[in-house]
Parts: sequence; structure tokens; C-alpha cells
Amino acid sequence: MKKILQLAGFCAVLLASAQGAMAAEDRALAITVYPTIIDGCYTQVEAEAEQAIRIHSELMVIGLNCQHMTPAGQKNLYQSYREFTSRHSDLFARYERTMLGYYARTKSTNPEAKLNTMRTEFANKIALDSARMRPDLFCGHYMPRIQRVSTMQKTDIQKWAATFFPGHPPSQPICGQK
Repeated sequence: MKKILQLAGFCAVLLASAQGAMAAEDRALAITVYPTIIDGCYTQVEAEAEQAIRIHSELMVIGLNCQHMTPAGQKNLYQSYREFTSRHSDLFARYERTMLGYYARTKSTNPEAKLNTMRTEFANKIALDSARMRPDLFCGHYMPRIQRVSTMQKTDIQKWAATFFPGHPPSQPICGQK
């Protein structure tokens, strides 16, 4: 009977996930109830959360490195990044909670430290790109991202985070995908 209930719960979670009926944090919470069913891989929601945190970390480095190259008459790029972060703080907080839930589900001894390490690794990667390029080339290439996100709505950010690029795949496989 217990297995039937677990299977029924698992099917309900999958159905809700496929239909997008539940909020991201609710789906992540539902999956933590069944840790033996999905273990060691990301749910779609967790993969999106990791990608969003990658994007956010990269934008911070771009804003910091390129703020001195803000075009005349435009808002300082780092200030634009900070306003973007403030405007969407609830979304990024939800993505962080999703990742903390993943780390707890996979039995990490310190989920918060894992989240901080992940953020640092993402920031370091783009900082290395910055160090390898001349500042004007780096900023010329990456500066438009800050300008683009300053007008994005929540749904635009979610769509961007849910899009996985070959050069930036999630660090864990997505459950059920090969």
C-alpha cells in the first residue's frame, strides 16, 4: 500500500510539473517528499534555478567590471544590476530556496555553503574570461546583457533560466533525460 501511495504521489508530482500548475518552490518541496524516486539529478525546476543563479552571478561580475565603461548619459551598469536584483529579489530568493532544497535532498552537510560555492564558481568563471580579454572587448561583448535585463519582466527571466545552452549545461543531469 505504501508503494502504491508513493507511486501515486510521484505521478501527481510529474503531472503537476508537466502542466506547470504548481509554483516552482512548491514543486521542489513536493519532490523532497520522495527523495528515493528522484535522487542525484536535477528536476527541471532545479536545473532552471541553477541556471538563474549562474545568470545572476555573471551579471554581477559584468556590472562590476564594466561600470567604468557605462556609455555617457546612461545609468551606471553596476547600479542597473543592483536595481534589477532588487526588482526581482523574490524570484532569485525562490531560486536559492530551490537549490537549498536540492542540496538538502541530496544530503549535503551544508546546503548554504554549497550554494555559496556554486555562486562563487560561476562568478569566477566569467571573471577569468574578463581577465583574459581587454576590458573594452569584454565589456563590449557582455555589457548589452545588463542593458537587456534592466527591462526584463519576471517571465522573461524565467524563460531565459529555463533555456539550457550547450556551453552552459546544468552541472547535474536532468532527471529522466539522457
